[in-house]
Amino acid sequence: MARVPQTFFDALAVRTWCGLALGALGRAREEIDAINVYPVADGDTGTNLYLTVESAVTAVEAVFAGHGARPGAGFGDGSGDDWPLLADTVRAMAHGALIGARGNSGTILAQLLRGMAQVLAADEDTAHTDGAGLRLALRQAADSARQAVAHPVEGTVLSVASAAADAAQEAEGDCATVARAAYEGARTALAATPAQLTVLERAGVVDAGGRGLVAVLGALVETFTGEAPAAVATAGFTGHARVQGDHEDLTEPRAASLEAVGECSDGPAELEEGGPAFEVIYLLEAEDTAVVRLRQRLDDLGDSLVVVGGDGLWNVHVHVNDAGAAVEAGVEAGRPHRIRITHFGQGDVHTRGGERPPRERTQRAVVAVVPGEGLAGLYTEAGATTVLARPGEAPASGELVEAVRRAHAREVVLLPNDAELRHTAAAAAEQARADGVRVALIPTRSAVQGIAALAVHQPDRRFDEDVVAMTSAAGATRYAEVAVAERQSWTMAGICQAGDVLGLVDGDVAVIGSDVTATAASVLDRMLAAGGELVTLVLGDEAPDGVAEHLEARVREAYLAVDTVVYRGGRQGALLLIGVE
Repeated sequence: MARVPQTFFDALAVRTWCGLALGALGRAREEIDAINVYPVADGDTGTNLYLTVESAVTAVEAVFAGHGARPGAGFGDGSGDDWPLLADTVRAMAHGALIGARGNSGTILAQLLRGMAQVLAADEDTAHTDGAGLRLALRQAADSARQAVAHPVEGTVLSVASAAADAAQEAEGDCATVARAAYEGARTALAATPAQLTVLERAGVVDAGGRGLVAVLGALVETFTGEAPAAVATAGFTGHARVQGDHEDLTEPRAASLEAVGECSDGPAELEEGGPAFEVIYLLEAEDTAVVRLRQRLDDLGDSLVVVGGDGLWNVHVHVNDAGAAVEAGVEAGRPHRIRITHFGQGDVHTRGGERPPRERTQRAVVAVVPGEGLAGLYTEAGATTVLARPGEAPASGELVEAVRRAHAREVVLLPNDAELRHTAAAAAEQARADGVRVALIPTRSAVQGIAALAVHQPDRRFDEDVVAMTSAAGATRYAEVAVAERQSWTMAGICQAGDVLGLVDGDVAVIGSDVTATAASVLDRMLAAGGELVTLVLGDEAPDGVAEHLEARVREAYLAVDTVVYRGGRQGALLLIGVE
């Protein structure tokens, strides 16, 4: 469905762009990982770009929250009088990307965003910029990113960024015109990368970092036009081209066709003979003069050197054989922290201090995202490690990774329990695999599907068998929720008004009513019309008294041999969650 376009590049446009870019990278993440062959074929470029933008999104949302906006609120949510200024928003975007940058491409993307912010935040009091301002921002982004790389190589994301800026300079018009020109310039440059870099031509693919930047620029086009741009071919001249749009129909197969995704990685990446053994990344608090010396020191130690940032805070990325020397150079320059050292092909050997827990890992664990304290208790009693998702505050991938680490198991089954978390969960799974954990992601869309999966979990059977059984149980569970509309909106069931009671079945609005109990009963009848053996009701704190008793009685009277179980979910956002198995 087309989005409402933005006319100018203001704070809301920045917020929209960041959200769309995160979604585009989430959809393309596996594809980008698969074509990652330069500078090291470690298959993580898509994941690193996703995590970098996720950090930028979190920072932007924090700025809007400080001005009273709801997390993730969309168009038409207010007059905009209390929105943050453009300067504050782009600085937050750039800072979030800087502190969350991962890998070579993520670090360069952070500098691209910082370069844009330097132009867009130049006037502290401006509310928005136009096409001319966007042209300048894209130019500064490309130039500053190239300057941040010690030895720029053509056929990489740097070439794609420069081509985008060049094309934007030739475009006359509004932000939409400039964004579209930049996107087309980047897309053309991406297709040319195999001819510029032998390793890409040999593999028959385009540059992975450049592909990610094209996705980000495609999101910029969608921000200003309301429509996603054309698809992108990801293979080069010798491979079989895969074409994927930067935006896709979000209608997905229903729960009955759930599949377990990526149970384990394909093994370590192969290193180029003679290449550095370690990737070293850290944040550094240091003066500009000290960073100049640091660049030279690290350039002598290794390659793929990228140092981005400024104003006392820097993100340092380098490939070396002597990881200790790279960290020592940072200590001499200032105060390094968030140190991350990865031995190519062997996962993390050092993360924030790097001491491994002394206790033995358990064999298997379940990690689940749950929407309320009551469900968190239920899942915990069943043996799961939980991540609490408060209403309007979806957890980031880092929180899921920390939960996997807390579980301290060799094998982990991950239950996101929300369709909107599928990309976040997939990125978290990739990070956990880098830690040596075997992870299966079961894309559950609701907590009631997670309950069904957890009910058949048996840690003593083979991992593959357990995942298949849990996936089957989740897939056989239809899910629904009853909630109150916050504003007028178009739905599959017609137009709803603020305060209407909505009944959503499998993610789509199926019933619009005025009474919670009556709407819930209508939803339940729709679900049981297709059959069922067990009804699960999860009550939120604000559910009216007697709704559970009414629904239980209805099931007993109208549906033979159907059992009902009721749980208290706490502050879960929805008034009522319903599952039918």
